[in-house]
Amino acid sequence: MAKKVLLGMSGGVDSSVSAIILKENGYDVTGITFSLWVDSEKNEKDAKAVCEKLNIPHLTLNLKDEFNKHVIQDFIYNYKNEYTPNPCIECNRFIKFGAMFRKAQELGIDYIATGHYAKIEYSEKYGKDVLKKSNSIMKDQSYVLYNIPKELLSNIVFPLGKFESKDEIRKIAEKNGLEVANKPDSEDICFIPNGNYKEFLENYANFKAKEGNIVNKEGKVLGKHTGLYKYTIGQRKGLGISNPVPLFVIGFNKEKNELIVGEEKELYKKELIASNVNWLVDDDLTNTKINNDKLIVKAKIRYAAKEQIAKLVKLENDSVKVIFEEEQRAITPGQSVVFYDDDIVLGGGKIKE
Repeated sequence: MAKKVLLGMSGGVDSSVSAIILKENGYDVTGITFSLWVDSEKNEKDAKAVCEKLNIPHLTLNLKDEFNKHVIQDFIYNYKNEYTPNPCIECNRFIKFGAMFRKAQELGIDYIATGHYAKIEYSEKYGKDVLKKSNSIMKDQSYVLYNIPKELLSNIVFPLGKFESKDEIRKIAEKNGLEVANKPDSEDICFIPNGNYKEFLENYANFKAKEGNIVNKEGKVLGKHTGLYKYTIGQRKGLGISNPVPLFVIGFNKEKNELIVGEEKELYKKELIASNVNWLVDDDLTNTKINNDKLIVKAKIRYAAKEQIAKLVKLENDSVKVIFEEEQRAITPGQSVVFYDDDIVLGGGKIKE
């Protein structure tokens, strides 16, 4: 009997081609599209059309309340506290690999799949299924998947993990006559299609711009800012101050409503603290190594960053200290740090400081 799989379909080319590949590999595929935000109708229509073309069932699931609770409210909370969030990571954890898996269980379906560029494979080293980087270096999305529940790994399928480029995916879509073959990739946060997160915070979350001082680390006032939520670590443009040497945002003082700036060299740090760490390998193995202060990994501090050699030191409450071999530029609270053993994702956590 064919293995049943519930495929998350966004209406884009990646998830659409995933349906084709799963069918070719003998899976009994059901497509599902989530209603997450007010403008979901177009994607739902495109996903349904693909399913009709491929002769597979298609479902829609209203998860607007869950999406608001776990993704949008988290996004707002982070900006209220001068963190810079990555909403896709929360969406993956709670929606795509949380609510979707529960729906699959309800339907009697054992596997879930998405169009992410990543792989799930058995590791001889760890003796279990692990999350690995995709073959496409440019498209690899393992970074944003570190936070999925590890107990689901054996129930997840990533059909696109072994492809080298997006061109291959579009060619498969064209070959199968899918209208979404040339649909542009989504670059923006799905609930902020115009990319203006400041406008979103002001209109949706009633953020009010509160003017305050721009200061250096010594507390010298250099100018005025127009609301701390409008700035992020490493930002240079839009500060509205002149200085003989370029200045960058290096921190915030929420209590005094101050934006702290400094020279570029002040952006570099060797250490960070990560909280809410999610391990995708065995806890006992990982914790033993950390307790012996011997866990050397490659870590990256943002999606587009290069991996860097680092040592992990276990702290209390699911936190770790990450000590890099070389200084890292613009370590940003609210973003995630993800740990790798070669191409295997060991886990990751939220950058706290």
